Formats: sequence, C-alpha cells, structure tokens
Amino acid sequence: MILLCRPDELAEGQSRGFLIDDLNLLLVRKHGRVHAYENSCPHRGIPLEWLPDRFLDNSGSLIQCSSHGALFLIESGECVAGPCSGDTLQPLECREDSEGIWLLGRPET
Repeated sequence: MILLCRPDELAEGQSRGFLIDDLNLLLVRKHGRVHAYENSCPHRGIPLEWLPDRFLDNSGSLIQCSSHGALFLIESGECVAGPCSGDTLQPLECREDSEGIWLLGRPET
C-alpha cells in the first residue's frame, strides 16, 4: 500500500493528481467516496488536468480532458461525451481510513 494523502487533503467535490514512480493518477471525492483513476485520456493517452489538481469540469460533476473536452463520469470513469465516448478511464484500487487514502495496487500492464 502507498499513502497518497490524508483524508482531509481531499475535500468533497475536489480532485488531486499524484505521480508515484511512473504511475500518473488522480483522485476525486464525490458523495464522501474516493475514486481513483490513471491520469490518462483513453483517446490520446495524455494527462487529463488543465492545471495542477484540476480534473473537473466547471460544474464539478464530471472529469474533463483538458485537451479535447471529453467528459467522464466520476463514479465509473465512463466517457459520456467526446471522441472517446463509451471508453473508460483505467480505475485504480484505493482505500480510505482515518490515517489516509491508500493506493492498494498498480494496474496490470
């Protein structure tokens, strides 16, 4: 397990990016639950954020690719608008406890 941050460092409706070795990932907290994904657009394989820790659209309800505006559901990573519609972000397994938000494993390559 790898500690990513303390629970209070990811507020409700916020996103954060992390680089762990060569793994670029993002966290989003929605309705009290933390969602973790690889920070890579399925369309172009590029990072999603437009500024550090800025992964969400203006409404804060969807993850948005800064390159071409594709929109992804926070809960599932599914692309619902844009050139990669129907594709999904690669989910990562994480866990939250009173001490932190933990990355549990790395995706299969």
